Amino acid sequence: MEIAQDHEIEGIDGDCGGVCSCSTCHVYVSPPWLAKLDPAGSSEKDTLSFDDRTRDNSRLSCQIELTKALDGLEVSIPAKE
Repeated sequence: MEIAQDHEIEGIDGDCGGVCSCSTCHVYVSPPWLAKLDPAGSSEKDTLSFDDRTRDNSRLSCQIELTKALDGLEVSIPAKE
């Protein structure tokens, strides 16, 4: 989320500052990358449950800790409603 904000990526607002409470950093993770991510925690799942655009590959970008193993991670941003 912070990297997207630093690069002014439209659609990654992060209104809650990355504390997993707003879903304004919701992304779709490209399926080949899902297994490389740590599983979503209960707070992230709860927050995503309030977003009508959630899919099986939905994640909150504020909860994705970037590591070298995630170099090249591909995500897309849900369309605005």
